[in-house]
Amino acid sequence: MIEIINLSKSFGDSKVLDNLNLTINSDEAMVIIGRSGCGKSVLLKHIIGLLRPDSGQVLMDGNDIAKMDYKNLDELRLRFGMLFQGAALFDSMTVGENVGFALREHTDMKEDLLREKVAEALGMVGLKGIEDLTPAELSGGMRKRVGLARAICNNPKIILYDEPTTGVDPVMADAVNELIIDLNHKLKVTSIVVTHDMVSAYKIATRIAMLYKGRIIAVGTPEEIKNSQDPVVRQFITGASKGPITENGG
Repeated sequence: MIEIINLSKSFGDSKVLDNLNLTINSDEAMVIIGRSGCGKSVLLKHIIGLLRPDSGQVLMDGNDIAKMDYKNLDELRLRFGMLFQGAALFDSMTVGENVGFALREHTDMKEDLLREKVAEALGMVGLKGIEDLTPAELSGGMRKRVGLARAICNNPKIILYDEPTTGVDPVMADAVNELIIDLNHKLKVTSIVVTHDMVSAYKIATRIAMLYKGRIIAVGTPEEIKNSQDPVVRQFITGASKGPITENGG
């Protein structure tokens, strides 16, 4: 479904992505791991067209996202849902307005049907009947789930997750993982998850890719990554303080 070819992106003198290559198959859960600040979120923003690369391609069904005009890009984005880090809810809107935001902005859907879609999405994440609450009235875990309801409200084909378990306790993190797995099965979507949480990665992933120094250095099933003998991969997945990552400033 998505093919990333020789993708490069720099910010000033800092090269964040360096001829990165990765293929993401339809209906799989691809988890991208790597240290904080290594470019995982930058990669997600290229996949959804929020950033343009310096060079390279992001192909979706053979179409280069980086070359699309704004009209076609807006249409394409309706095929995506995204759970932002920290949920990124609009504090001035109710839960219902947050969840239905993309449909209200980008479609001509009638209000009664839109409310039905919002209620359905909230029901799927276990939050029935909270449409009139505000984000300030929600716990951290509820905010995550409202963000996820917003991500699935427009029936996306692809859902992007930016550090979905950050900022919640281990029990809620596991509940979020279970919810992601459940939605994958129910909605038959392609999921792309960026995280440095290896418990989450092993649980969610069909395949795991490791991003290091701007490139994907390993791709495999959770079992293959767990048993990798690559010293960089081993240091990261075991959380060791000593190894090539810290020795080489990675």
